[in-house]
Amino acid sequence: MAALRKIIGRNLTSSNTTRICSLMPPTLFLSCRGIASKLFVGGLSYYTTVEELSEAFSKHGQVVEAKVVMDRGSHRPKGFGFVTFASEDEAEKALAQMNGNNLNGRVISVDYAKPQTNFSGGMPIARGPPEPIAES
Repeated sequence: MAALRKIIGRNLTSSNTTRICSLMPPTLFLSCRGIASKLFVGGLSYYTTVEELSEAFSKHGQVVEAKVVMDRGSHRPKGFGFVTFASEDEAEKALAQMNGNNLNGRVISVDYAKPQTNFSGGMPIARGPPEPIAES
């Protein structure tokens, strides 16, 4: 609950905790508690759908979320995606079993996902006017 309070930024009482928790996406709640494990899947066919990706990885454990990353401009798949598992053990098993296998005619590579770095979005940081150039 402390992590949930930190995310939301206010005190939670037992009466509104379930209401707020039901509004949060389950993957956010799981990843904040450290339960879920996310895998990066590279080399996907451009015709692979989220359902096919989820079905292929669900043989190795409970898939919480599967995502195929799409290009913003063309709205076509970029050829990679992410699969989130309910536990570390299931993710480790899927990584060992699926890395180097064929999926829709392409050899896929599977690895643990790295934390997302947010370089865009939000207001830029104001740093003040540029420093004057010292004349020599």
